[in-house]
Amino acid sequence: MEALRDADLDRARALVEGDRSVNRARWALEERAIAAVAMQAPVATDLRRLTSALSVVGELERIGDHAAGIARVNLMLGADGVVPRRLGYIPSMSDRALAMLDDALLAFQHDDLPRARHVCQADDDLDRLQDRVYQDAFNAMVHDPSQVQRLTYALWIAHNLERIGDRSTNICERVIYTVTGQLLDLSKQSG
Repeated sequence: MEALRDADLDRARALVEGDRSVNRARWALEERAIAAVAMQAPVATDLRRLTSALSVVGELERIGDHAAGIARVNLMLGADGVVPRRLGYIPSMSDRALAMLDDALLAFQHDDLPRARHVCQADDDLDRLQDRVYQDAFNAMVHDPSQVQRLTYALWIAHNLERIGDRSTNICERVIYTVTGQLLDLSKQSG
């Protein structure tokens, strides 16, 4: 988001390139987890924790994909001469999505059920912000069709941020599964 705000194309390129190393790290962690299952034969909570960790690694890799997607939009926007860029509600969306991710990872690290449930509730706020970005973008497109391309990019950024929030909620579903053994769809409980 800082690279986007500052139209920092070099940093955006580095983020896109860095996504490959995130993918490799995910595969390596999956291999280690599978080896642990094969060699250790974990049961009950240990097995739930290990399978949850596999799921979380996948969610984190996808979050990296969403971050790379925002970096790609930055590259499509190019150096437009407007620095810092005006982004409307998108910085607020980013702040909320990153706070949700931080809370989800803390919940996972500490088996913190209240924090996991809080992330689910925060997702509703993030969804409302996305609706606001969409509403503002569509209204602006109607009033100034020359802005359609730029505003479409804003919609893509908002979508990526909203998906980061959803994936943070998915991590919290794994926290609940690890601790209780129940698989819940938290996104359905909050809305």
